Amino acid sequence: MENWVLVEKIVVVLGCLYLSWKIIRYIWSFSNIEKQPIKVLVTGAAGQIGYALVPMIARGAMLGPDQPVILHMLDIEPAAEALKGVKMELIDAAFPLLEGVVATTDVVEACKGVNIAVMVGGFPRKEGMERKDVMSKNVSIYKAQASALEQHAAPDCKVLVVANPANTNALILKAFAPSIPEKNITCLIRLDHNRALGQISERLNVHVGDVKNVIIWGNHSSTQYPDVNHATVNTSSGQKSARELVADDQWLNTEFITTVQQRGAAIIKARKQSSALSAASSACDHIRDWVLGTPKGTWVSMGVYSDGSYGIQPGLIYSFPVTCEKGEWSIVQGLRIDEFSKAKMDATAKELMEEKALAYSFLN
Repeated sequence: MENWVLVEKIVVVLGCLYLSWKIIRYIWSFSNIEKQPIKVLVTGAAGQIGYALVPMIARGAMLGPDQPVILHMLDIEPAAEALKGVKMELIDAAFPLLEGVVATTDVVEACKGVNIAVMVGGFPRKEGMERKDVMSKNVSIYKAQASALEQHAAPDCKVLVVANPANTNALILKAFAPSIPEKNITCLIRLDHNRALGQISERLNVHVGDVKNVIIWGNHSSTQYPDVNHATVNTSSGQKSARELVADDQWLNTEFITTVQQRGAAIIKARKQSSALSAASSACDHIRDWVLGTPKGTWVSMGVYSDGSYGIQPGLIYSFPVTCEKGEWSIVQGLRIDEFSKAKMDATAKELMEEKALAYSFLN
């Protein structure tokens, strides 16, 4: 009798083990379902930023190490051969996540079904050109590209405008792509945000990963306001205020601000070409946080459609501190703004209103 009881117990245990194994296999099968590839458009892909950006996307720096991608690369006709060369290099690099490459000078073909659009291409300011001349050229470019995205991109397409004037180019794109939700059109301020993090980390001789919650307010131009009033630094004794650790208000209110504002010009002077590697890396950071979410307790700077927060005129594309969750960004609310900061924030908003008026004069 005792032997039969023992046998029954063994059978029950084996049955439970078998059932557990089946459940584990079932769960494992779902966790290993291959993700569908995401189509990512990069305009101006044969240029410096594009050339730095596309391998980062293909390697997973933008959407994660397990997300397959199909790259759509667009450039102008004179760059067609260079674009072909970029495609050849992507193939030669044998990126495991890269499931396809479209290299074209046709804006309609480039925009078909894309889930994410990184708008790097634009008309650069040349010597002797006034701001209105650059604005006129870019209004024309972004009007055409917006129309193609409107008609051919995926309905939930997320757009990041990199080409300058980035804030106003994003505003023009929004005007000619009305079916794309306003929350899906952003511009790149992350480069300035990262520059501010870098300046604080160098000043304090700490790892840049220990610095967080700087803010870039306003325009991606020399009027932007890099703000450290809410920034913190991880130290061996806990989280500390960046301003208190720097302990030099004169530097923070003058040299720090101008260094971040003019960093792009300094890089041009040093390497005789504009920022490319850092711009590409920042574009990946922007999209990654937008799609995958910001870490808890951390915000980043994004150029987004103003809803009137902090007294900024609604309808401008303005850089705010935001948090991201489940593919959506939200402006951080309730931050204390002192008089110095408010003046700087209003000044850059004024410039954006002037740019908007200028851009819309070309539309009319």
